Amino acid sequence: MNKPLVVAIAAVLVGGVAFAAYQTNRAEYAEVVEKVPVTQMVQLFGEVTDVSPITETRSGPREVCEDRIVEYEVQQRDPNRITGTVAGAVVGGLVGNQVGGGSGRRLATVAGAAGGAYAGREIQGRQQAGNRQVEQRVERQCRTVTETREDVVGYNVSYTFEGESRRTRMDARPAERIPKGEREEIIGYEVTWQYRDRSDTVFMEEDPGSRLPVEDGRVIVAGQEPAPRG
Repeated sequence: MNKPLVVAIAAVLVGGVAFAAYQTNRAEYAEVVEKVPVTQMVQLFGEVTDVSPITETRSGPREVCEDRIVEYEVQQRDPNRITGTVAGAVVGGLVGNQVGGGSGRRLATVAGAAGGAYAGREIQGRQQAGNRQVEQRVERQCRTVTETREDVVGYNVSYTFEGESRRTRMDARPAERIPKGEREEIIGYEVTWQYRDRSDTVFMEEDPGSRLPVEDGRVIVAGQEPAPRG
Protein backbone atom coordinates (compact mmCIF):
# COMPACT_ATOMS: atom_id res chain seq x y z
CA MET A 1 0.00 0.00 0.00
CA ASN A 2 1.23 3.43 -0.85
CA LYS A 3 2.71 4.87 2.33
CA PRO A 4 1.85 8.54 1.59
CA LEU A 5 -1.77 7.56 1.01
CA VAL A 6 -1.91 5.78 4.37
CA VAL A 7 -0.51 8.84 6.12
CA ALA A 8 -3.08 11.07 4.46
CA ILE A 9 -5.96 8.82 5.42
CA ALA A 10 -4.74 8.67 9.02
CA ALA A 11 -4.49 12.41 9.18
CA VAL A 12 -8.05 12.79 7.93
CA LEU A 13 -9.32 10.29 10.51
CA VAL A 14 -7.46 11.98 13.36
CA GLY A 15 -8.77 15.37 12.29
CA GLY A 16 -12.31 14.08 12.12
CA VAL A 17 -12.10 12.65 15.63
CA ALA A 18 -10.67 15.91 16.95
CA PHE A 19 -13.40 17.95 15.27
CA ALA A 20 -16.08 15.66 16.71
CA ALA A 21 -14.57 16.04 20.17
CA TYR A 22 -14.50 19.82 19.71
CA GLN A 23 -18.15 19.81 18.71
CA THR A 24 -18.99 17.67 21.73
CA ASN A 25 -17.04 19.78 24.30
CA ARG A 26 -17.84 23.22 22.89
CA ALA A 27 -19.80 25.37 25.35
CA GLU A 28 -23.28 26.30 24.22
CA TYR A 29 -25.17 29.53 24.85
CA ALA A 30 -28.64 30.93 24.44
CA GLU A 31 -28.77 34.28 22.70
CA VAL A 32 -30.29 37.21 24.61
CA VAL A 33 -32.61 38.80 22.07
CA GLU A 34 -34.13 41.47 24.35
CA LYS A 35 -33.64 42.89 27.84
CA VAL A 36 -35.94 45.54 29.27
CA PRO A 37 -34.94 47.39 32.48
CA VAL A 38 -37.44 47.12 35.37
CA THR A 39 -37.51 50.24 37.56
CA GLN A 40 -39.21 51.50 40.71
CA MET A 41 -39.20 54.73 42.75
CA VAL A 42 -36.82 54.55 45.71
CA GLN A 43 -36.99 56.86 48.74
CA LEU A 44 -33.66 58.61 49.35
CA PHE A 45 -32.30 59.51 52.81
CA GLY A 46 -29.38 61.42 54.25
CA GLU A 47 -27.65 60.03 57.36
CA VAL A 48 -27.55 62.62 60.17
CA THR A 49 -24.10 63.03 61.75
CA ASP A 50 -24.56 66.08 63.99
CA VAL A 51 -27.35 68.33 65.33
CA SER A 52 -26.70 71.73 66.95
CA PRO A 53 -29.53 73.86 68.44
CA ILE A 54 -29.81 77.48 67.28
CA THR A 55 -30.82 79.77 70.16
CA GLU A 56 -32.03 83.35 70.28
CA THR A 57 -32.24 85.69 73.29
CA ARG A 58 -35.74 87.07 73.74
CA SER A 59 -37.34 89.35 76.34
CA GLY A 60 -41.03 89.61 76.97
CA PRO A 61 -43.97 88.93 79.26
CA ARG A 62 -44.85 85.48 80.51
CA GLU A 63 -47.80 84.32 82.54
CA VAL A 64 -46.96 82.44 85.74
CA CYS A 65 -49.72 80.50 87.50
CA GLU A 66 -49.81 78.61 90.79
CA ASP A 67 -52.40 77.02 93.08
CA ARG A 68 -52.94 78.66 96.48
CA ILE A 69 -55.14 77.97 99.51
CA VAL A 70 -57.51 80.88 100.17
CA GLU A 71 -59.66 81.28 103.32
CA TYR A 72 -63.25 82.52 103.10
CA GLU A 73 -65.43 83.41 106.06
CA VAL A 74 -68.70 81.51 106.08
CA GLN A 75 -71.64 83.93 105.86
CA GLN A 76 -73.56 84.23 109.16
CA ARG A 77 -77.27 83.56 109.07
CA ASP A 78 -77.97 86.98 110.66
CA PRO A 79 -75.20 89.27 109.34
CA ASN A 80 -77.12 92.47 110.26
CA ARG A 81 -77.60 91.28 113.85
CA ILE A 82 -81.35 91.98 113.71
CA THR A 83 -82.14 89.35 116.33
CA GLY A 84 -79.90 90.96 118.96
CA THR A 85 -81.14 94.44 118.12
CA VAL A 86 -84.80 93.49 118.45
CA ALA A 87 -84.26 91.46 121.61
CA GLY A 88 -82.26 94.28 123.20
CA ALA A 89 -84.90 96.85 122.32
CA VAL A 90 -87.65 94.75 123.91
CA VAL A 91 -85.69 94.17 127.10
CA GLY A 92 -84.60 97.80 127.31
CA GLY A 93 -88.13 99.01 126.76
CA LEU A 94 -89.43 96.78 129.54
CA VAL A 95 -86.78 98.03 131.92
CA GLY A 96 -87.45 101.68 131.03
CA ASN A 97 -91.15 101.16 131.53
CA GLN A 98 -90.47 100.46 135.21
CA VAL A 99 -89.01 103.90 135.76
CA GLY A 100 -91.11 106.93 136.80
CA GLY A 101 -94.63 107.57 135.72
CA GLY A 102 -96.64 109.49 133.19
CA SER A 103 -94.63 111.18 130.45
CA GLY A 104 -91.39 110.37 132.28
CA ARG A 105 -92.17 106.68 132.02
CA ARG A 106 -92.73 107.01 128.30
CA LEU A 107 -89.42 108.76 127.86
CA ALA A 108 -87.71 106.13 129.98
CA THR A 109 -89.33 103.39 127.89
CA VAL A 110 -88.10 104.94 124.62
CA ALA A 111 -84.62 105.48 126.02
CA GLY A 112 -84.51 101.96 127.40
CA ALA A 113 -85.58 100.50 124.06
CA ALA A 114 -82.91 102.46 122.19
CA GLY A 115 -80.19 101.51 124.63
CA GLY A 116 -81.33 97.92 124.72
CA ALA A 117 -81.29 97.72 120.92
CA TYR A 118 -77.72 98.97 120.82
CA ALA A 119 -76.64 96.64 123.61
CA GLY A 120 -78.34 93.69 121.98
CA ARG A 121 -76.70 94.40 118.64
CA GLU A 122 -73.24 94.58 120.25
CA ILE A 123 -73.75 91.42 122.24
CA GLN A 124 -74.79 89.48 119.14
CA GLY A 125 -71.80 90.89 117.25
CA ARG A 126 -69.37 89.62 119.91
CA GLN A 127 -71.02 86.23 119.89
CA GLN A 128 -70.79 85.97 116.12
CA ALA A 129 -67.12 87.04 116.17
CA GLY A 130 -66.39 84.27 118.67
CA ASN A 131 -68.18 81.75 116.46
CA ARG A 132 -66.38 82.84 113.25
CA GLN A 133 -66.29 80.00 110.68
CA VAL A 134 -63.64 79.84 107.94
CA GLU A 135 -63.73 77.79 104.75
CA GLN A 136 -60.57 76.95 102.72
CA ARG A 137 -60.53 76.72 98.92
CA VAL A 138 -57.80 76.02 96.38
CA GLU A 139 -57.69 78.74 93.74
CA ARG A 140 -55.39 79.11 90.72
CA GLN A 141 -53.81 82.55 90.73
CA CYS A 142 -51.89 83.94 87.76
CA ARG A 143 -49.62 86.90 87.27
CA THR A 144 -47.58 88.31 84.38
CA VAL A 145 -43.80 88.60 84.69
CA THR A 146 -41.24 90.04 82.29
CA GLU A 147 -38.12 87.94 81.73
CA THR A 148 -35.20 87.31 79.38
CA ARG A 149 -34.82 83.76 78.06
CA GLU A 150 -32.98 81.67 75.46
CA ASP A 151 -35.38 80.14 72.95
CA VAL A 152 -34.46 77.37 70.48
CA VAL A 153 -35.44 78.70 67.03
CA GLY A 154 -33.97 75.93 64.85
CA TYR A 155 -31.21 73.38 64.33
CA ASN A 156 -28.02 73.20 62.26
CA VAL A 157 -27.95 69.66 60.85
CA SER A 158 -24.90 67.93 59.34
CA TYR A 159 -25.50 64.81 57.25
CA THR A 160 -24.03 62.63 54.52
CA PHE A 161 -25.79 61.95 51.24
CA GLU A 162 -24.42 59.91 48.35
CA GLY A 163 -20.92 60.00 49.84
CA GLU A 164 -20.87 63.78 50.39
CA SER A 165 -21.00 65.75 53.67
CA ARG A 166 -23.69 68.40 53.68
CA ARG A 167 -25.26 70.90 56.09
CA THR A 168 -28.72 72.44 56.37
CA ARG A 169 -30.95 74.30 58.82
CA MET A 170 -34.18 72.72 60.05
CA ASP A 171 -37.02 74.05 62.21
CA ALA A 172 -37.48 70.77 64.15
CA ARG A 173 -34.92 68.30 65.50
CA PRO A 174 -34.51 65.51 62.92
CA ALA A 175 -34.37 61.75 63.47
CA GLU A 176 -31.35 59.63 62.47
CA ARG A 177 -32.19 60.09 58.77
CA ILE A 178 -33.72 62.94 56.79
CA PRO A 179 -35.69 62.40 53.56
CA LYS A 180 -34.07 63.63 50.34
CA GLY A 181 -36.79 62.90 47.81
CA GLU A 182 -37.20 59.97 45.42
CA ARG A 183 -35.32 58.56 42.46
CA GLU A 184 -36.15 55.95 39.82
CA GLU A 185 -33.72 53.04 40.04
CA ILE A 186 -33.25 49.83 38.01
CA ILE A 187 -34.06 46.79 40.14
CA GLY A 188 -33.68 44.15 37.41
CA TYR A 189 -34.34 43.18 33.78
CA GLU A 190 -36.96 41.35 31.75
CA VAL A 191 -34.72 39.09 29.66
CA THR A 192 -35.94 37.25 26.56
CA TRP A 193 -33.60 34.48 25.31
CA GLN A 194 -33.56 32.24 22.23
CA TYR A 195 -31.99 28.80 22.13
CA ARG A 196 -32.53 26.70 19.01
CA ASP A 197 -36.32 26.46 18.66
CA ARG A 198 -37.04 27.55 22.26
CA SER A 199 -37.64 31.01 23.68
CA ASP A 200 -38.64 32.40 27.09
CA THR A 201 -38.76 35.63 29.11
CA VAL A 202 -37.46 35.72 32.70
CA PHE A 203 -36.71 38.31 35.38
CA MET A 204 -33.07 38.78 36.35
CA GLU A 205 -31.61 41.11 38.95
CA GLU A 206 -28.36 41.61 37.03
CA ASP A 207 -27.70 42.51 33.40
CA PRO A 208 -26.98 39.13 31.70
CA GLY A 209 -25.04 40.54 28.78
CA SER A 210 -25.63 39.11 25.29
CA ARG A 211 -25.99 35.39 26.07
CA LEU A 212 -26.80 32.80 28.74
CA PRO A 213 -24.94 29.51 29.33
CA VAL A 214 -26.57 26.20 28.41
CA GLU A 215 -25.87 22.93 30.22
CA ASP A 216 -27.30 19.63 28.99
CA GLY A 217 -29.72 21.49 26.80
CA ARG A 218 -31.01 23.64 29.70
CA VAL A 219 -30.58 27.43 29.75
CA ILE A 220 -28.98 28.49 33.05
CA VAL A 221 -30.60 31.57 34.58
CA ALA A 222 -29.39 32.70 38.03
CA GLY A 223 -32.31 33.12 40.42
CA GLN A 224 -34.81 32.32 37.66
CA GLU A 225 -38.27 33.71 38.35
CA PRO A 226 -41.29 34.46 36.17
CA ALA A 227 -40.84 37.86 34.63
CA PRO A 228 -42.95 40.56 36.36
CA ARG A 229 -45.70 42.00 34.18
CA GLY A 230 -47.62 45.26 34.21
